[in-house]
Amino acid sequence: MDYFFSCDWGTSSFRLRLIQAKDLLVLGEIKHNRGISHTYKLWQQKVDSGLSRVDFYADIIKDEIRSLQQNLNIVTDGIPVLFSGMASSTIGMVDMPYKRLPFNPDGSDLKIELITGSTKVNPFVVISGAKTDCDVMRGEETKVVGCEMLLNNGAQEQMLVLPGTHPKHIVVKNNQVINFKTYMTGELFNLLSVNSILSASVEEGGDLDNIENQHCFMEGVAAGRNSNLLHATFMVRTNQVLKNIPPKQNSHYLSGLLIGAELGELKEDVPILLVSGALHAPLYRLACEQLHLNVYNEIDADLALIKGQQIIFSGFTGLY
Repeated sequence: MDYFFSCDWGTSSFRLRLIQAKDLLVLGEIKHNRGISHTYKLWQQKVDSGLSRVDFYADIIKDEIRSLQQNLNIVTDGIPVLFSGMASSTIGMVDMPYKRLPFNPDGSDLKIELITGSTKVNPFVVISGAKTDCDVMRGEETKVVGCEMLLNNGAQEQMLVLPGTHPKHIVVKNNQVINFKTYMTGELFNLLSVNSILSASVEEGGDLDNIENQHCFMEGVAAGRNSNLLHATFMVRTNQVLKNIPPKQNSHYLSGLLIGAELGELKEDVPILLVSGALHAPLYRLACEQLHLNVYNEIDADLALIKGQQIIFSGFTGLY
């Protein structure tokens, strides 16, 4: 099999990519904001039609494949579609149980479902999420598998840090994923900067390469780690009122504050693999440097997802 479709279907976003298997080159891509939540609401409106949920979702994917195919000189019949994220959730294409930790970083014991009857032309492979007694993830487990070659298999604890709307800190030890925690960092930043009293005090768009912006960001990181977060958050307001700090610099302070609070529990002697995109990598890299955390390697989050899907599918089918 020379190609596969990589589908990352989140709660509020959708991304479908055609991947060349030999080098993981992205040949074509569709992305938009019609995520699983939007799709589930559409299906509920048509539930009386008798169309099953999996058939309804499959029809949407087939439409997306046709749209993507218009720009490609490749016959896509028979190419499998590999799903990570919310496709396996209670509002997804199929409701699959989580894999309880621990799980193997090679993905060999994750829960996987093959769907063929509804898809006709393209087989679907859905990868489910993972859980602890008090936390859940869908999608990040696939990225962990994509990072396997960068992990050591020893007894030393390692940490994978995955920034985003809901960042994950994932603990690997003795070649097992043994724990993780989810943080509200990105969502809280959006709520505070858009819908709170702080919205008048911050403005996005400042370049982190600017020395003043860096200074404000690092001040925020220090405050996030060392101060009461509820009090330090109000300092975003007083930064503007009493110190005349410009809104763009203040936005970096708020960002640093929340990231500093998120990273505050991490230990300096635990090696960190940063799994991030271009937006968050510079912020987390700088924050970890200031907090003397050991980032020993980095990988692009999209690449980790695609690689993880390939590894899981290969183990499941023997292809690639």
